Amino acid sequence: MAQLSRRGLLRGAGGLAFAGGSLAVLPLFDLQGAKQDPAKCRAKDISEIQKQLVVSNWPLYIDPIKKADSTLKVFERETGITVDYSDDVNDNTEFFAKVRNQLGSCQTIKRDMMILTDWMAARVINLGWVQPLNKDAVPNLHKNLIKPLRNRAWDPDRTYSAPWQSGLTGIAYNAKLTGKVSSFKELITRADLSGKVTLLSEMRDTMGFMLKVVGADPEKFGDTEWGDAIDALRKSVSTGHVRAFTGNEYSQDLAAGNLLACEAWSGDIIQLQFDNPDIKFVYPEEGVSLWSDNMLVPNLATHQGNAEKWINYYYDPVVAAKLAAWNNYICPVIGAKQEMEKLDPTLVDNKLIFPDEADLATTFEFMPLNETQNKIYEKEWSDVTGG
Repeated sequence: MAQLSRRGLLRGAGGLAFAGGSLAVLPLFDLQGAKQDPAKCRAKDISEIQKQLVVSNWPLYIDPIKKADSTLKVFERETGITVDYSDDVNDNTEFFAKVRNQLGSCQTIKRDMMILTDWMAARVINLGWVQPLNKDAVPNLHKNLIKPLRNRAWDPDRTYSAPWQSGLTGIAYNAKLTGKVSSFKELITRADLSGKVTLLSEMRDTMGFMLKVVGADPEKFGDTEWGDAIDALRKSVSTGHVRAFTGNEYSQDLAAGNLLACEAWSGDIIQLQFDNPDIKFVYPEEGVSLWSDNMLVPNLATHQGNAEKWINYYYDPVVAAKLAAWNNYICPVIGAKQEMEKLDPTLVDNKLIFPDEADLATTFEFMPLNETQNKIYEKEWSDVTGG
């Protein structure tokens, strides 16, 4: 179970993109004509006559698919649907660049499902590039989705999206080398941490907390508040307090003692703790960022019915527990914790997989951005982080 983190690994690629300046801020192609009406840009669903499903997901994000008892193989046996499963979502921005011309002009991307992080899911839904799910075909989703993941601002009724796995963005520190770091403000200002701190290279992860630090609400803010937050970050960077902006590189440096504390993803820290119990994960005083990677059916998918069977299957608590035991991220499915008792009791009380409602009471998300805001904010972020 202590496999290399999927999200950490690929965010590492995102960190390299900022350093190279190639992927973080893609040229904004003309989106005026790219917005679609999903009702008019759809294909005939041939699920009943063609038992196939094409899925694009992130690497290292499903239990080994070649095993006879894997969740994917069991799905195929139970439904008769053959799954063409690809791990070609290497980075949200990179994937967007790969499919934007087709989706923006109502052409097929030859996939029935793509799995994207909240902010990118919000973007493609806003552009009209995603088909609404048939609510009656995914009853497990609406019955078993945990409460904190309901009512997202960008998809309030989960009309278009279903979380695959979720996680937390918070603070990690090495308890052998430093005392507890309780808040994000401490992380970016405490003198004894100077030069031994890293932040994440994903803009929304870091800037959500920076907005909190300056007293703004990441779920609803304006340009002035954004400016205050980016200025506060610029100050912490210019003084040398922040050592770097990274993907999962922080994991090795934190474990080795090269870092005292950092902004971190919960799934990475679970895996570090298998070998080093001195690595601690903290819910910052400002709150904790809760994110998901979401299953979406793109326009012109020809097997939407089969995709909905897949969603409903993975929202069965038995299946969800098996997936969570492999991934070690937050399981979005009610009842999976009870099933984990039978599967792997050592994971049942791990609050980074099964946080309770009190743990998630202070979670927040980052406000969906329009295309203009996205371009301006990414540019200012890149200027500060060295992209």
